[in-house]
Amino acid sequence: MHDRRRVLSLLAAAPLLAACGRRDPKAMSEPTSTSPTLPAVFLAHGAPPLLDDDAWMSELRRWADGMPRPRAILMVSAHWTERPFTLGATATVPLVYDFYGFPQRYYQTKYPAPGAPELAARVRALLSPSRPVADDPARGLDHGAYVPLVAMYPKADVPVLQVSIPTMDPKELVALGRALAPLRREGVLIMGSGFLTHNMHAIDFRPGAAPPSWASEFDAWAAETLGRRDVDAAIAYREKAPGVRMALPTHEHFVPVLVALGASADRSEAATFPITGMAFGSFTKRSVQFG
Repeated sequence: MHDRRRVLSLLAAAPLLAACGRRDPKAMSEPTSTSPTLPAVFLAHGAPPLLDDDAWMSELRRWADGMPRPRAILMVSAHWTERPFTLGATATVPLVYDFYGFPQRYYQTKYPAPGAPELAARVRALLSPSRPVADDPARGLDHGAYVPLVAMYPKADVPVLQVSIPTMDPKELVALGRALAPLRREGVLIMGSGFLTHNMHAIDFRPGAAPPSWASEFDAWAAETLGRRDVDAAIAYREKAPGVRMALPTHEHFVPVLVALGASADRSEAATFPITGMAFGSFTKRSVQFG
């Protein structure tokens, strides 16, 4: 899969980069002195059936409506882990339907958000002095990115740049968020997308199924730790969080919150939880807004 994607990247690079040179009328606008500082956020993104969950979709939409409108979105999704840090497509390309066995209608979802080549250049300028930055110009938005965006910005009129998670090391990811923090003052919404608990073997589709104790305990720990913006405890979550081995058999769905936490450089900022509750038995919907 990796080699195939690289081949597609090479084949697609020339026309995509040429397209980036043409100004999209929906492209990222220039920052002004009155551009608001955007929060850094983490959201529980749900599987493709989230698109049919009217209540959850409404919660996401209300959350977006309550924030200043971003000039662009920098998306860190659990579904793209690649080293080194990689910039996705800077022009509109097909979505990545990175799921299997769902009804056909989910593979027909479209989200033609404009690309953000200016944001890509800015991210490269911020990061390249301290770390390698690669490009994958054929890599479209995956479902961890576009599913929540369908709810939050349904007109697909905000430029989006997806970037990869280059490591599972918590300290490095907090440092990555800190390096990206200046973007917030430039009207960019830094958005991590995953699940604070994510155990696919513990899914329970029964309506109203009670969460197991380990999921409730981990969710409460996350609320308390993130609520007080305890960076050290968050970095040490594998050692400190109760129920972590059951809550997170793998870690890619949790670590986007560390990027968002790192991007919240001002410790006076409040951490709030616009969406809470449980889904699929053991998956916490807890979403976080820093600032």
